[in-house]
Amino acid sequence: MGDTPDLVFVAQLEERADELVRAAVALHLDGSRHEGRSAGLQEEILPGGMFQYMTVVRQERPYIVQVTAWPL
Repeated sequence: MGDTPDLVFVAQLEERADELVRAAVALHLDGSRHEGRSAGLQEEILPGGMFQYMTVVRQERPYIVQVTAWPL
């Protein structure tokens, strides 16, 4: 409804997304050759909200599919 986002939550979300990228790179050295399944939809809860993401290994990236900030 036009509310200002909680900037602390947004910063935490960005930091966690960066960590997810680094973890995916370390776990899957060549994701384009991956033949197994991806982990599927996962959820992270942070102070101020939560987000859902999916790591698509063959595309070598995580996708954040939903972000929910708790009301202030």
